[in-house]
Amino acid sequence: MNLNTDLPLSGLMVVEFTHMVMGPSMGLILADLGAEVIKIEPLEGDNTRRLTGSGAGYFPMYNRNKASLALDVKSEAGRDAALRLLNKADIVLENFRPGAMDALGLGYEKVSVSNPGVIYCSGKGFLSGPYAHRTALDEVAQMMGGLAYMTGLPDKPMRAGASVIDVMGGMFGVIGIMAALEQRHRTGQGQLVTTALYETTAFLVGQHMAQFAVTGKPAPPMTQRQSAWAVYDIFETKDQSKVFVAVVTDTQWRGFCAAFGLDELGTDPTLQKNNDRVRQKDRYISLLRERLGSFGKEELMQKLEAIGLPFAPVAKPEDLFEDPHLKAGGLVNITLPSGESTSLPGLPISMGDRRMGVRRDVPAIGEGGAQALLDAGISKEHLQAMQDAGVLRIADQ
Repeated sequence: MNLNTDLPLSGLMVVEFTHMVMGPSMGLILADLGAEVIKIEPLEGDNTRRLTGSGAGYFPMYNRNKASLALDVKSEAGRDAALRLLNKADIVLENFRPGAMDALGLGYEKVSVSNPGVIYCSGKGFLSGPYAHRTALDEVAQMMGGLAYMTGLPDKPMRAGASVIDVMGGMFGVIGIMAALEQRHRTGQGQLVTTALYETTAFLVGQHMAQFAVTGKPAPPMTQRQSAWAVYDIFETKDQSKVFVAVVTDTQWRGFCAAFGLDELGTDPTLQKNNDRVRQKDRYISLLRERLGSFGKEELMQKLEAIGLPFAPVAKPEDLFEDPHLKAGGLVNITLPSGESTSLPGLPISMGDRRMGVRRDVPAIGEGGAQALLDAGISKEHLQAMQDAGVLRIADQ
């Protein structure tokens, strides 16, 4: 399968029963790190392939470096074939509604009997508790977990602008899998790992819960918050662009004032400490907006970079295709279902001086997965019989 044997997870076999974002993101991370990931999907393909609108990018973003096995697991022959793979798997991933995998005879309790070393990771809406039976989505978790409130206006909760809970839930799932792998090295035993959307959201808003515990005051939405720093805002430039600028230390404040000709502020003894500046922000913020607004975007950013301040242009997702930093190694090339090529974000880590790339393009329905069945001991004749019976779909034959 052209696997790079020097990748950190090379040699691990992952069987993935997932859809949408949370489960596929777990498989993506493991696949990018070198695991052999076999995505089992229905004969007609994962429904995620056919999403439009805001879901149109889900499948190409989260399914590179995987083989597709299009298999009817509701049939006896398909279920038996899937179990052959599960008996060999190091890791199993699933993110379907509670009880769905058990009903198919593919749940952890059954698989672990014949494969006690398996690490079986379920992505759910909720961990154990009164809500465990509920079905959830990213947006459900954001709403009930307080993140939508913190993102929006006081009377208008708003979900974050990306599937942050799905992806973060997937990341926590991988953290659990890595811990379980390490424990298996010592004990030889696998285990069930569960990651959940709601608890992921609670973990992310924990800083605001802690703020309430410390201050006794509810945290206002980020759109209404009082920042911990005096300069931590978006400024408009003279060419109608927007740049975020942060001044988060007293030393940065003095350098900022000197660089922008604001000596009267930089030497004011009542503005030498951050908390004093926060309390008096109304005194000088209009002057800062006027001064920074006298520069064009590029000129302002060059000046901020020269004095070492945190800053950022306010970008749109489509701007990132041409971002020079990302183009220097942060993007990987994949082929869209239309046949067009594009570049999408790679795994945001490097190991040594190496970044994780693409070994296998986003698969067509049934592309690459038949080899996994052959490796599991199923004969070519049996595969053909499964195809003839409408249990298996092979794209690359």
